[in-house]
Amino acid sequence: MSGSEEDQAADDAAGKAAGRRPPTKTPMFTARNSARYERQDLIKAINAAEKTQLICYVAGHDTEINRDDLLGFVDLLHNISDGEPVDLMLHTCGGDVDACEKLVAAIHAKVGESPFRVIVPDMAKSAGTLMALGANSVIMSDTSELGMIDPQYPMADRQGNVIMHSVVAYLEAYEEHAAALRRDVKDPIALLMLDGFDAKIVRKFQGIRDRVRTFAEDLLKRQGLPASAISAELLSSSRWKTHAQPISHADATQLGLPIEYVAPDDPRWARYWRLYCLQRIEIAGDSKIFESSFVSQVVEG
Repeated sequence: MSGSEEDQAADDAAGKAAGRRPPTKTPMFTARNSARYERQDLIKAINAAEKTQLICYVAGHDTEINRDDLLGFVDLLHNISDGEPVDLMLHTCGGDVDACEKLVAAIHAKVGESPFRVIVPDMAKSAGTLMALGANSVIMSDTSELGMIDPQYPMADRQGNVIMHSVVAYLEAYEEHAAALRRDVKDPIALLMLDGFDAKIVRKFQGIRDRVRTFAEDLLKRQGLPASAISAELLSSSRWKTHAQPISHADATQLGLPIEYVAPDDPRWARYWRLYCLQRIEIAGDSKIFESSFVSQVVEG
């Protein structure tokens, strides 16, 4: 017991001896925080049922995974002992790949050789899918979806409007026209189309694509999975026609990912879905919640 805990215990004992009851949360404080207590009681029930430590990162649709999220994850992992199994409930539309790598590394450092699972109640897109690739297994149901890991990059058009461009689609178009020009150096369409590509942007995009592919393959190799094949499929714009196209539990299983399917009417999934709904109600589109049985923080961005 720490010194502060000993002092508190002594104060409580003295209070009881003097006929005073120990301090408790006030009725108003309890009422104002009742939603948080309900969620944390549910997390405790899930921990007991699953024999794990559940942490939650649920982000609004106007937010992205970023480097500041490390602060929230460090708090979530603070009261978990090294080597304990960890489950991560994850809902995100994506974000910064470098931040994603730091978050996954923090979880791996905590769990060591113990199991790490990701639960996807709704969406874990783009960089969220990359985080899921770092798990030993991914729990999904009929409402769950992963997404392409194709990076999106903002570029201004000729009118100055900023548009998100698919890095992979941009490079595939460039390589298609370059191949046509190699076949016929006078191909008028290839010459016209290649004139619209910037060599510096091409090189930059190649670096971004290779960075994501290498990170994905490293995560998959850690699980002993066919890394090159799976990462190539998750980057394939010919298989997934849009960046937002859902990758269902059946798709993910077919790709070779370690998916654990739980039916919607299963009591296990009912607990996860109830918790997710309570957390989504708590946050706005521009905020995110970091929550465990110990921690509950709602932050903007």
